[in-house]
Amino acid sequence: MASTTNLSADARQYLLITGNYWAFTLTDGALRMLVVLHFHQLGYSALAIAMLFVFYELFGVITNLVGGYLGARIGLNRTMQLGLALQVIALLALTVPSALLTVPWVMAAQALSGIAKDLNKMSAKSSIKLLLPDNAQGTLYKYVALLTGSKNALKGVGFFIGALLLGWVGFAGAMQLMAGVLALVGLASMLLLKRDLGKAKAKPKFSELFSKSRAINQLSAARLCLFAARDCWFVVALPVFLAEQLGWNHWQTGTFLACWIIGYGVIQGLAPLVTGKAKGRVPDGATAMGWALLLAGVTAAIAAAVQLEWQLTLAVVGGLLLFGAVFAINSSLHSYLIVSLARADGVSLDVGFYYMANAAGRLLGTLLSGYLYQTAGLGAALWAATALLATTALISITLPRRTAPLQPAQGTLNDD
Repeated sequence: MASTTNLSADARQYLLITGNYWAFTLTDGALRMLVVLHFHQLGYSALAIAMLFVFYELFGVITNLVGGYLGARIGLNRTMQLGLALQVIALLALTVPSALLTVPWVMAAQALSGIAKDLNKMSAKSSIKLLLPDNAQGTLYKYVALLTGSKNALKGVGFFIGALLLGWVGFAGAMQLMAGVLALVGLASMLLLKRDLGKAKAKPKFSELFSKSRAINQLSAARLCLFAARDCWFVVALPVFLAEQLGWNHWQTGTFLACWIIGYGVIQGLAPLVTGKAKGRVPDGATAMGWALLLAGVTAAIAAAVQLEWQLTLAVVGGLLLFGAVFAINSSLHSYLIVSLARADGVSLDVGFYYMANAAGRLLGTLLSGYLYQTAGLGAALWAATALLATTALISITLPRRTAPLQPAQGTLNDD
């Protein structure tokens, strides 16, 4: 308690934002696993279950665009609280009796959850920019990587919590419990976060939603292709392949993917050490291009092994582990670059636009994953992912390069 009291006001705000984001992420991961397992028990196919999440991704596209505008007008603390409130409503909507849990009802609840998740994420990522001075780029990279990595690790933990709650209190009971916890987190957020955090000095016009700098547009396009490439084979094709071709049951598949996401999050948090921050370097467009090319090469190797049916279990499982490690670095690099390139005044507009592209990539990847696997198999999905990653690298060629050396950071979150 004493150490928390000695922290600067900005450090305490960072801890509040991170705690809020962590609590939300745990429920988000648990909700996804609860829906997958519950509807699997009801006899839904893997593809049908995946389609329950289409609105989750679709509304994320809209939310990130409009949410950035709202954040600039009313403040990031309010958009964060709105995200928590909508998640509570989505969870409570799923407490109805099983007979009423129809596909349209669940898709509507997932749409609310998707809106909530992207409001919360946009608010958290944007807020960090405002808690650090412009010359603290190394510290900014470290804190963005920690927030991003911890989020994904906790999402994997949420998978386990979802499975545990389903067996302990049942589907409806799990929803009620998570809604209660999030309501308490929302109350604390309302009382303790700065009221004007992220509010632009000049009220942005709605037309400014698409008025982005060249660098923001390029990075957003690269992000769209990056996440479309991941989900193109990861969301539907991979789980169904593990079940149909390798004979894994849903517990083996769920546990493996949960562990993968936790490891992926840990590596994201360590990305600054891997990419040279310890030597005083922070990433730029050249760094992003190099890591995208490496990821394209890894994906092409997995695709070739699957196409040739060479050691399928080793190729897919081992390949996924390597893919996850390299993808984690790519994702962390992008997350830092958008926060670094965004304008300080109205930062949520740029970050929201970028995460709109992120959500569009996930939606495109989800649809491609189901279609390509059903029509041509896992190999086709992997080759499509390779093409998307090659496009990511090509776009990254035009991203800004860092020409000036880093200046010593002042007033960072570590300061008293």
